Amino acid sequence: MRLSNYFLPLLKETPSEATIASHRYMLRAGMVKQDSAGIYIWLPLGFKVLKKIEKIVREEQNKAGAVEILMPTIQSSSHWKETGRYDAYGPEMLRIKDRGDRELLYGPTNEDMITDMFRTYVKSYKDLPQTLYHIQWKFRDERRPRFGVMRGREFLMKDAYSFDVDLESARLSYNKQFVAYLNTYDRLGLKAIPLRADTGPIGGDLSHEFLILAETGESKVYCHSDLLDMEAPGSVMEKDLQEVVDSRTSFYARADDMHDQSKFDEIPKDKQVVARGIEVGHIFQFGDKYSKPMNANVQGANGRVSPVMMGSYGVGVSRLVGGIIEASHDENGIVWPKSVTPFGVGIINLKVGDDDVDRVCEELYEIFEKSGIEPLYDDKNDRGGQKFARMDLIGLPYQIIVGPRGLKDGIVEVKVRISGEKKELSFEDAVNYIISEYEV
Repeated sequence: MRLSNYFLPLLKETPSEATIASHRYMLRAGMVKQDSAGIYIWLPLGFKVLKKIEKIVREEQNKAGAVEILMPTIQSSSHWKETGRYDAYGPEMLRIKDRGDRELLYGPTNEDMITDMFRTYVKSYKDLPQTLYHIQWKFRDERRPRFGVMRGREFLMKDAYSFDVDLESARLSYNKQFVAYLNTYDRLGLKAIPLRADTGPIGGDLSHEFLILAETGESKVYCHSDLLDMEAPGSVMEKDLQEVVDSRTSFYARADDMHDQSKFDEIPKDKQVVARGIEVGHIFQFGDKYSKPMNANVQGANGRVSPVMMGSYGVGVSRLVGGIIEASHDENGIVWPKSVTPFGVGIINLKVGDDDVDRVCEELYEIFEKSGIEPLYDDKNDRGGQKFARMDLIGLPYQIIVGPRGLKDGIVEVKVRISGEKKELSFEDAVNYIISEYEV
């Protein structure tokens, strides 16, 4: 993409309402524009990142054996009344009526709707297990929407729902999602900590939330430092899933509301970690909480009919955009992981109109386009300082700076955004270096 043709409305000043890094940089880098409280327009740069995160989330769900569907954003109140959640959910739910005076709601979650769908089609254990998921916009009427996309009212979410004939197989489905979440965050460049959590309004007796450490986190986290050094599990055989889950949950890891100081004190002092964390996912096993009141029953191999055992698994896709920025930024702007960067490399032309500089930039642009590393070519006739600041702000992992002085010596400059390291390389070496970095 040529910057001269791209819609990138940058802000020089930080809006007064932006108090955390992700909100500041998403506004300044032209990623989003607030339309009303907690509701944002996703501009081209932000939308590219959002779609890349969505793609990774989808791929890991598919690997875990989940099957994608799409449910409507507007739901009938009847399902929620069957489960008793319609009145219990509270003012966060946006309740509306259509022209026929029928009660509807803008879905904050989908347990009730998908249970109704399930009971229509599945009656036997022979059709189980099954996990269905979708990636959909949701709405929760937050009392105080703040921190940009981190606590908005409208948000993009992946929610999956598992259906099993008994609790033993339901635990297997839960463990598959647990591992899928660890792999998802690893691919996003994040180190996520699984914490035992309260089930809240979703219900159930088993729940984990996944937090990434960041200074602006809303929760205080107490954990064992070895948990931070564990690698993502990758592909895991079914028989080994429980071992992987146990290896993560055996380390003490708790948030404020579930913190036990006496157990934390048992950890050696040099292994104790106290930090702030941002929730980026939450999974639940809740058994028959929804299937029992809705008569979503299946016949088991023994002929006995009983409510299907369920779980739900949520990832805030749009929230992750802010979460990644909170975990990866500096005083100059965003520092994107390679897996979700909106563009793979920024090409900076320091003298637009110079034949040699223009020619080299065009050659770089064509090479990176063909290699699948999306380049953003800054071909605008601005001062060098403006170009450097702009490229640092939007946070692309690599920059190639091309100017007449360097070309006289046969070199271009490569800047690595995460470290600030600069390398003077030949044209060929610069190209090979960046391509090799994306092949790792």
